[in-house]
Amino acid sequence: MQIIYPDDYSNTGKPDEAFEQEYRCAQMLNIHCLLLSSEDMALGKYKFSHPFKSDSPVIWRGWMLNKDEYQQLYHAVNTHGGQMLETPEDYIRNHHITGWYENCKAFTPKTVITTIDTDFESLTNQLQWPAYFVKDYVKSLTTTRGSIAKNADEIREILKLIAQFRGNIEGGVSLRYVEEFINDSERRYFVLNKKIFSADDEIPEFVKTVAQHINTPFYSIDVVKNAVGELRLVEIGDGQVSDIKEWSVEKLVKAFFLSGI
Repeated sequence: MQIIYPDDYSNTGKPDEAFEQEYRCAQMLNIHCLLLSSEDMALGKYKFSHPFKSDSPVIWRGWMLNKDEYQQLYHAVNTHGGQMLETPEDYIRNHHITGWYENCKAFTPKTVITTIDTDFESLTNQLQWPAYFVKDYVKSLTTTRGSIAKNADEIREILKLIAQFRGNIEGGVSLRYVEEFINDSERRYFVLNKKIFSADDEIPEFVKTVAQHINTPFYSIDVVKNAVGELRLVEIGDGQVSDIKEWSVEKLVKAFFLSGI
């Protein structure tokens, strides 16, 4: 495989600090690594530090990209002689809740997909849930306010804050039923080339079952224990933009190496 990492905006030729350890570790395993100029990318241009090899797929390991940004990266890699492992359609199926929820609804909290201009009074009156976990298609509010709303006014408050702190509402709105989860029980699994990898080498049957419902090349599965100790799916994410959570960098890069790509 080949991996693209973002470079340091102020120090061209050096990987972005957030990904430097992963980049160095991948190089040590003789994975072909390239840096993408962050400064040029911000201007809509794509400049890579090295040529692509023509015989192995390319993945991106960097910050989250929206649909248009990933499409542009995909075409830029093609133009420069490479081929991304994931198509833009694959990326969105992982990255947006609308891409995986229907296939995984038996394993995850009930969710209503809607829009920013919804009549939330009517919707909450219809649902009558005790609380609502508010997200756009990708992320929740990460400030101290948190993402749990009790009523329509609080839903609108959270959405306004998401737009303020993230710049926009990506895709649309998802309201999730608030289940009781055990603190510090969340774990992340990566699936690459249909092989499941875990930070501790233990893979629950629940995770294997969830993976059977996803048909993209590279994604993450986040699971958590509920109040009675059952595993529940938190979300699917795209593996290219999922952070390492409880993983060591060395363990994750070794998983890339062992994936057989």
